[in-house]
Amino acid sequence: MSTRKRDYSRLVFQFLIALLGVEPLVWRRIQVPGGYSFWDLHVAIQDAMGWQDCHLHEFQLHDPESSDQVRIGIPDEGDPYGAVTLPDHEIPISSYFSYYNIAALYSYDFGDGWRHVIAFEAFLQPEKNVQYPCCLSGERKCPPEDCGGVGGYGIFLEAIQDPDHEDHDRYLTWYGGEFDPDEFDPAQVQFDDPTERWRIAFIDP
Repeated sequence: MSTRKRDYSRLVFQFLIALLGVEPLVWRRIQVPGGYSFWDLHVAIQDAMGWQDCHLHEFQLHDPESSDQVRIGIPDEGDPYGAVTLPDHEIPISSYFSYYNIAALYSYDFGDGWRHVIAFEAFLQPEKNVQYPCCLSGERKCPPEDCGGVGGYGIFLEAIQDPDHEDHDRYLTWYGGEFDPDEFDPAQVQFDDPTERWRIAFIDP
């Protein structure tokens, strides 16, 4: 049976998200409602990772029916290369993710170029008294917004961790205080309503 004809809306999808290029690894494990769209998943990833959702994003993964690679995000009719991006708010995650199609690349901030591996791990029955989405586990804080990508983040960490570095004070001032790259508590993750996030971003900015 085609994965697109199954109804997973009452199930919970579990994903592992890992930020590429940063060591030690920055990762999260989250669970989201099976009825989520790719926009909804995007919002959950942003909230779990600690990003501020102020840049463009995109998912790249294989279509389970055609095996073609597709791009899902915010369509850009002015793309100079003519690439087609499917609208993420219209596409359910259940149309693509399954035990036979588990991996996706999630890109955020095309300037800094943050790339994440998204791995689908399981379909689960929802548990009583658990509010979804939820963050089960993870490690380390995500890099600050607009720090210059993987290379810029490395320079930032080197400067803030060395009081004698010539840019130590400048980077702390830019960030707005201390930055602990090892700090992360899944219990502190708060998830926004993706419908409200959409309204703020595109309907009533």
